[in-house]
Amino acid sequence: MSIKILIADDHKLFREGTITLLSENQDIEIIDQAEDGKEAIEKAKKHQPDILIIDIGMPQINGIEATRILKSEAPNIKIIALTMHSEKHFIKGMLEAGAYGYLFKNCDYDELIQAIKTVYSGKKYLSDEITEVIIHDYVGKPNDILETDPILSEREMEILKLFAEGKTSREISEALFISVKTVGTHKQNILTKLELNSTADLVKYAIKKGIISLW
Repeated sequence: MSIKILIADDHKLFREGTITLLSENQDIEIIDQAEDGKEAIEKAKKHQPDILIIDIGMPQINGIEATRILKSEAPNIKIIALTMHSEKHFIKGMLEAGAYGYLFKNCDYDELIQAIKTVYSGKKYLSDEITEVIIHDYVGKPNDILETDPILSEREMEILKLFAEGKTSREISEALFISVKTVGTHKQNILTKLELNSTADLVKYAIKKGIISLW
């Protein structure tokens, strides 16, 4: 029995190239494709593929939100992130949303096939590069992050990091596919929870807590 796969990526050339490559494998059947997160959700629920391979940064609904929705509404579909995003908050976001696999777009054909077959068997798959990021994050956590620190939501942590990296509200809204007003609301919530007053304070906090580094 072939592994039924849905491909979701907003870059047509990459999407169709991936489809062409995977279609050559006799164990795989590409049942459809989607060019944004909203379409990916609709087609996944309609076709019920074994695996959805999805990018993170996409129009309408990003890959993390799409994964979270499908985890709730179509839990039998296993999801693999195939992306260029190597930042910790993206990896953490996808895995916490329910993704079974995470690998980079520069992976070779054999690794992608291995990831598909591993996830299809019910096991998680992380590329070596992703595993290294996760281990480094775990081992390198500063000792001064106390359990008593205010708890930020996943989205608030994501926005905190982006502000600390120097992104504007407009840039963050475009990256996360949310409105500038929503970004502002999240920022104010972050400042309130952390008892901070400005973006400069956010940067200092992020450096102190190891969320970003100076090198």
